[in-house]
Order: sequence, then structure tokens, then C-alpha cells
Amino acid sequence: MKTFQCHCGNSLHFENSQCFSCDRMVAYLPDEKQLSALEPIVSGNWTALLNNQQYRQCKNFSDFNVCNWMLAASDDEVLCVSCSLNQTIPNLDEAKNLTLWYRIESAKRRLLYTLYSLSLPVVGRQQDSCRGMGFAFLQDEVTQDEFNNELYIKQSVATGHNSGMITINLLEAEHASRLEMRDKMNERYRTLLGHFRHESGHYYWDCLINDTDRITGFRELFGDERLDYQQSLKTYYDQGPPKRWQDTWISAYASMHAWEDWAETWAHYLHMVDTVETAHDFSFRIHGHIVSEPALEPDPTNMPLTSGYVTPILFEELFDDWCRLSVALNSLNRSMGMDDAYPFVISDVALKKLRYIHNIISEVSVQSQVTCFPIQNVASD
Repeated sequence: MKTFQCHCGNSLHFENSQCFSCDRMVAYLPDEKQLSALEPIVSGNWTALLNNQQYRQCKNFSDFNVCNWMLAASDDEVLCVSCSLNQTIPNLDEAKNLTLWYRIESAKRRLLYTLYSLSLPVVGRQQDSCRGMGFAFLQDEVTQDEFNNELYIKQSVATGHNSGMITINLLEAEHASRLEMRDKMNERYRTLLGHFRHESGHYYWDCLINDTDRITGFRELFGDERLDYQQSLKTYYDQGPPKRWQDTWISAYASMHAWEDWAETWAHYLHMVDTVETAHDFSFRIHGHIVSEPALEPDPTNMPLTSGYVTPILFEELFDDWCRLSVALNSLNRSMGMDDAYPFVISDVALKKLRYIHNIISEVSVQSQVTCFPIQNVASD
């Protein structure tokens, strides 16, 4: 994730909706992939000082302040490209849910920023009602007594993916609840952003692997996804991961099934790309090594040769930067008495899987168009 700059020269961060130096409203312009300061105009629209174009606030920006993305003034939609992917939002009759929704939307927009930066296809339910990407933010159904005290959970919401629809349990946005679940599941890492990245992996498995000629290479590395998913899930929770799972999988949960191995590895790849981009933006050097820019950006001067994109960074360069950076991050966290930022060890086998994902994303990024194939699997965490 990059930092941005206000018209006044002040530094801006991705979630900002106001510059604390000049007090201008600022917002993210998806068409520019940039944060910009804005000036109000008589029509009710805003002029972006970045490009002098007119924009409107997303309805979730103007009404609820849970979004900071804009739409072009000529756009007929009321929701930005991020919020338009939502199929179900939290029940806002409950006051705390607005705060939880804000946290969820912030994590989702960070996911989308990376997906767009990598030129991955994002097809919403409006374009494809059966297999497009959509989001549902739901909460457990709880029974209450006559004094409104919670008695027990009547229906629990599972965070997961099903035919393009990504469901996030609202409790994942409650820090205490998420940490409690992390300890209960014996996990060392559990974040909202991690959930979004993991579940997006299931979506892109359907788009990029399922029913394509890539399936053979996938099975050679990740295993046979045709094995019974529900039985694999039961075996994992009954018996735990295999001994020495670290030799083969990037996380214990990845050992459960080939789909989960892919989704976990996909999430870790997005962790790497986004964090390395942040380090590059801050001009990090680790032991004299400059952290490189990992993402692809349009290169108008070279469009006929590369379909508009520069050559992807070599995987070895990305991974070397990540290894040096993750060690530094963990050391910094320990200096603050905090848990490791990246509590994982990447084996040679897991490294091959990460390289496989990198190569697929690099291939897709330079294609002019990608077709999403029929979605068949159902996966939940």
C-alpha cells in the first residue's frame, strides 16, 4: 500500500477522508488509483485537484462515512466500485455495527486496491449474478431473554466463500472476539484483511484455475481438489494437521484440502505484495538492499509491446525482499513486546506454490481480457 500526497503537500494515507493540514476533504479516485484533495462546487459535486475532474461521493461515504471512494460525476450509480460489490451490509439498527462495518470496509478496500494493482479481474454480481464477486457481512443470530440478555447463538455465521459470494462474520471486526477465536483455533495470525485475502483466493481459483488447462499444474503442487471437502474438513478438526505439516504447507489450515492450500498460499502472496509495496514506498533498505516495487503499473510509452504493463518483478527478487523485510518486521514487533507480524516459515514446497501463483498473476496481468469460468466449489473456514 502506497502513501499519497495532498494538494498542500501533506502526506495522506489510504483511509483518510480529510487532510489534517489544510482541512480539505480527500478521497480515493479508483480511476486514478490515487487519493486526491477535493473542492466542493455549486452542483453538489467535487472537483479533484489531482486531475481537475468532477466526482460524486459514494452513498456509503456521504450517508455513513464508512467509505472514502468517489464516483465520476457522470456515473449513474450511487455506490462506488467497492461498495457496489456488497450484497448484504450489517444491521445498522444496532449502534456498534456502524463501527464494525467501517473496519470491514477498510479491509475490503485494501484487498481491492491490491487486486486492481495486479490487474486481476473483479467481476461483480451486477455483471454476473451467478458467479460474480459479492460480499455479505452477517452476524450470528442470538436469542435473548426478556431483559435483552444474550442466552445462546441460535444460528452461527461462517466466514467463507460460495460461488463468488464472500461472507464475513461481523464478529471478525470485534478485536476481542477475533482474538478469542484465534486462540480457540490455535492460530498465530487472524485478521480481517487476512480473511478477505484468503476468501478472494477461492474466487480466483474458480476464475483462473477451474476448468482451464492450468488445473494439471495446480494438482501437481496443491493436490486433488476433487477429494471430498466436507470429509477433509471433519478430519482436520478431529485430528489436526499432519505431523511436520510445515514441510509442505504454508499454514496448518492449508493442509486441510487443496482448495484451502491454494487460498492460504494466495493470501500469503497478497500479504507479500502489499507489504513490500509499502516498504518500497517508504524507501526501505534492509542491510543495504533497496526494497523493490512489486506491483504492475500502466506504462503508456510501452503499450504496443506489453499490453500496457511493465514487465513483472522477478519472483526471486520479490521473495528475497520479503524474507529480509519479514525478519525486520518481526524484530521490530518484538522490540515493542508484540507478536510477530509474520509468524510463518516458508518451506521449499510452499515456495514453489507461491512462485506458481506469482506466475499465474503475472500472466493474467498482461492479458487484455480474462474470462471467469463457471464456479463450482463451496468452501468455508
